[in-house]
Amino acid sequence: MYKILIVEDDTTISTIIEEKLNKWGYITLKIQNFDDILSDYTSFQPHLVLMDINLPFYDGFYWCAKIRQLSNIPIIFISSRDTDSDKIRAISQGGDDYIEKPFSMDLLIAKVQAALRRAYSYSDQTLSLQQYKDMIFDIERLKVISGEKEIELTPNEGKILSMLMRNGSKVVTRTRLIRALWDDESFVDDNTLTVNVNRLRRKLKAIGLEGYIQTSKGSGYRLI
Repeated sequence: MYKILIVEDDTTISTIIEEKLNKWGYITLKIQNFDDILSDYTSFQPHLVLMDINLPFYDGFYWCAKIRQLSNIPIIFISSRDTDSDKIRAISQGGDDYIEKPFSMDLLIAKVQAALRRAYSYSDQTLSLQQYKDMIFDIERLKVISGEKEIELTPNEGKILSMLMRNGSKVVTRTRLIRALWDDESFVDDNTLTVNVNRLRRKLKAIGLEGYIQTSKGSGYRLI
């Protein structure tokens, strides 16, 4: 049974979300102490976090970054902010999806199910390791290894890299990547995918794999 942490300071909204998730069989915890969210996160050990942006003390971007220092679990932002800059910042900070308020509970459940499926289905794949030149990708642990160096990826970054590695030097179109990453394209635009790819590039660069992902202008990406 998956555990979901609800970081939402509007008690009416958080209660409605919790009741809906419980009906679907999820174990939930609503944050009560908003000045020390990491304590509840660490003790609860959730599989997914629902994160509002406007929170007491520190905003959702701050707590997303803090969680990302500890784990690559899925984080879905839920917010009344509807600007592209907020959505891009959410993804840049390590978020996996973004739902605008007001939203239907059915949409929320669909997003949660999709995020959990993407994050925890790697162990069901035939291959647990993929290799391309000097780069080894451990799919189950979401780790990229190059020599003695390694980095951790988020589920979305892992999905992008896995698709690129399976296709080698062939171009993987942006459309294919978007459809593989997000079941519902209503949230996705070119900026969202670009942010994820650029974040992956920075992580690869940190272990000496700079320039491995090449942009095919107007089409997609490939490994070189």
